[in-house]
Amino acid sequence: MRHENVKNYCLGIESTADDFSVGIATFEGEILANVISAYVPEAGGIHPREAAQHHSQVAEKVVAEAFEKAEISPKQIGVIAFSQGPGLGPCLRTGATVARAIATYLNVPLVGVNHCVAHIEIGKLATQARDPVTLYVSGGNTIVSAFDAGRYRVFGETLDIAVGNCLDVFAREAGYRQKEGMPFGAIIEKLADKGRRYIPLPYSVKGMDMSFSGLLTAALKLLRQGKHRIEDLCYSLQETVFSMLTEVTERALAHTEKPEVLLTGGVAANKRLQSMLQSIAEEHGARFCVVPKQYALDNGAMIAWTGVLAYKHGLTVPVEKSFVRLKWRLEEVEVPWVQQT
Repeated sequence: MRHENVKNYCLGIESTADDFSVGIATFEGEILANVISAYVPEAGGIHPREAAQHHSQVAEKVVAEAFEKAEISPKQIGVIAFSQGPGLGPCLRTGATVARAIATYLNVPLVGVNHCVAHIEIGKLATQARDPVTLYVSGGNTIVSAFDAGRYRVFGETLDIAVGNCLDVFAREAGYRQKEGMPFGAIIEKLADKGRRYIPLPYSVKGMDMSFSGLLTAALKLLRQGKHRIEDLCYSLQETVFSMLTEVTERALAHTEKPEVLLTGGVAANKRLQSMLQSIAEEHGARFCVVPKQYALDNGAMIAWTGVLAYKHGLTVPVEKSFVRLKWRLEEVEVPWVQQT
């Protein structure tokens, strides 16, 4: 058990979508616990109310397990952080309710964290990146960003669906089931590794933004025709999607001349995407950084660490004003802890 009188620990709660997670971080950036419980639907995509119900059912157990792993007691927590947005309303509200209850019970400050900022900050913490161009790719978000004048600015993003959602829908339509430890993106990556033939698909980059819905529609049409090997379709889909992401990231890197490229979010675990981004980073003399796998998916550790950063700069929120923000955009968030290099 760590020293009882020390209260420089932050407990973070993540609940934006299908994962309910609790992380505990020290004020110096050591991650002591990162416990995740995932809601896996029987069929189809995420059902927000069912996911929220899952979160409320597992919350007590996940919180207890986090304290057990961190080897500290609740009395040692100095601040509570929670994912305030963006995300699915019922899921966000469930996590916020748990956070408010714990903060009120322990009589400690509450911090509302932007989910997108947290993905960037955990990537920076884990890789020691200082001022990167970041490609944040997940089931719900696809954003190319970099810090400028007090905020993370969006240089490019998806105009419709996120890249993770695109891959998930294709895998589901192909008849695959998500398994524990093997998300849809990993299933597609495995099949794509065995692909041998590139089948042309729509490549849609509009300025610095990307569109994946037409590409997905075309891929699904080819799938239903049944004329192509599933491995070739996965290979073609992956190559097209990742080429679009790489093009926009490279343009942002050329424009900003940042010293690093950071890949973060759930899709960051894909080795093919990593290799493509590493190539463009090397061409521009930048260091390539990728978030470790345990922090790639939505997790409480990233909320806890970003909560520490915000708390140290006085960014707390009263319990009565801690409403969730379903469409809280990345560039709306002030990040006073980041310094311009």
